[in-house]
Amino acid sequence: MSRINTNVSSLISQRILNRNNTSLNNSLERLSTGLRINRGADSPAGLIASENLRAEKAGISQAIDNAERATNIIGTAEGGLSEVSNLLVELQTLVSQSANTGGLSSEEVSANQLQVDSILNTINRISQSNSFQGTKLLNGNYDYTTSGVATSAITGLQVNSARIADGSSLSVVVQVVASGQTGTLSYTGGAISGQTVTIEVSGNNGTEQLSFASGTTVSSIATAINGVTTATGVSATISGADLVVNSTGYGAKQFVGLRAITGTFNPSATKDYGLDADVTVNGASAESTGLSVSYRSSNLDVEFDLSKDMNYNSASKTFSVTGGGASFSLGSKVTESEKASIGIQSVSTGSLGNVENKDGTLEYLSSLASGGANALSTGTLSQAQKVVDKAIKQVSSLRGRLGAFQKFTIGSTVNSLGVAFENASAAESAIRDTDFAKETSEMTRAQILSQAASTVLAQANASPQAALMLLR
Repeated sequence: MSRINTNVSSLISQRILNRNNTSLNNSLERLSTGLRINRGADSPAGLIASENLRAEKAGISQAIDNAERATNIIGTAEGGLSEVSNLLVELQTLVSQSANTGGLSSEEVSANQLQVDSILNTINRISQSNSFQGTKLLNGNYDYTTSGVATSAITGLQVNSARIADGSSLSVVVQVVASGQTGTLSYTGGAISGQTVTIEVSGNNGTEQLSFASGTTVSSIATAINGVTTATGVSATISGADLVVNSTGYGAKQFVGLRAITGTFNPSATKDYGLDADVTVNGASAESTGLSVSYRSSNLDVEFDLSKDMNYNSASKTFSVTGGGASFSLGSKVTESEKASIGIQSVSTGSLGNVENKDGTLEYLSSLASGGANALSTGTLSQAQKVVDKAIKQVSSLRGRLGAFQKFTIGSTVNSLGVAFENASAAESAIRDTDFAKETSEMTRAQILSQAASTVLAQANASPQAALMLLR
């Protein structure tokens, strides 16, 4: 080189040395932070993808925490329900014992009533005291609220689960496609004539034999059948001059049987079964047992009974679920599809055991208290037994639903979220984290090149001195 004002070789060496030093600094930064992407310039697309994955991981992690909190809440409620269940079993024992009137004195019955009162008070206390972080769980606080329910048409409404969008309500349309039927037989032979007739009347509750002398009218036969309704589950009415015998319950499992043991007595058939109501809820077929209806879908789980006024073809009623329930966010995003809700009904004695009385009114567990319609001192405890049985079924059903929610909805969600968190972490790591094996290799390469560039730069800076030879 014969020019000294501009040392092109030195400039080239400086540029390459700066590039090698930059590469070396990047490698050192990545090795010290453990991250391949430390700023947007490192990889714009990779930064966007990794930040989205980080946000998803944060959402999944919080969803797992939410699910664990839900498990704690459900477990607390189930603990209270377990004790209520034990108390109801003890209550059933006292009712059965008190029905043994021939073997108990009035003092013993009074002592049993004291225990019944204590049990009922304890159930109410558990209902009011069972709580999680100050929020009561078994007093109906987490029950769903409804509006527009026609109690003359729909009774015993229980909303187990409902997915309700924020600020709105869920409309429920109930339509009877075909009404529920009782088992029905008829007798058109008129009064008994010629000889004594013995008939067998059977139903879901049992079988009884009735004998009628010659001349017994159809009305007297109906009266005799109605006199054993409790024992048989069969009732009788008069239609014109004919006898009509029905099962007291509705549905395919309810039947009525009527046949002659001795004498001449010819009913329309010897046995007949009823029919379950055919009901749709929001246009989808519901499951029915007699007049009891249950419907489950992804956004609604509801149970109710059709009243006799609603039990006719094409009958239709609409009501709304307006809010309530315990809702848990079990997804990485706050969306309606990733929320799970469950209703926890009150287990107070004024809510459990709702059984219809003969006059059509409902009687609850509280009716077993002293002075109540089903207190032990009344002596007729069949209704009390029905109330206790219904309460036991309600509590066990609630425990089962909570257990299923805890095991399948929450448990399966946690398992799924755990896998999703692992995959999201792996994807983010592949994009953002430093590959130490590769980066140490890059650092070694950058170090060597940097040292080489420094040596070459020194030589390039020294090369203009060759021009001095021409001046000698």
